[in-house]
Amino acid sequence: MEMVNALGRRKSAVARIFVTEGTGKITINKKDLQVYFPSSILQYVVKQPLLKLDVVEKYDIKVNLDGGGYTGQSQALRLAIARALVKINADDKKTLRSEGFLTRDAREVESKKPGQPKARRRFQFSKR
Repeated sequence: MEMVNALGRRKSAVARIFVTEGTGKITINKKDLQVYFPSSILQYVVKQPLLKLDVVEKYDIKVNLDGGGYTGQSQALRLAIARALVKINADDKKTLRSEGFLTRDAREVESKKPGQPKARRRFQFSKR
């Protein structure tokens, strides 16, 4: 198998991944998965598509993560891994689609409006 690359986005986070056959090592920005995401919940989120297809120990994944916070980054990485797995084996698409791993969550932060402190919050009204 040659190297397969994919892209995943969530909020302002962008994950570019390169998948090769290997032993299941996930490297994010030249750091190990456990070092980059110390939280076990975020590690689980990243590995969800691999666990669903039972291929955790089959591929090495090299990741370039940029932008956003840790939650957005982990979900962007999950999308990228799911897309790469579909490129490797198209038969897995139905399984990953049913779990929602191939759906790009398009929700973004609403921009701030002039004359207001936030996007929808207004300054306190004073009658007198």
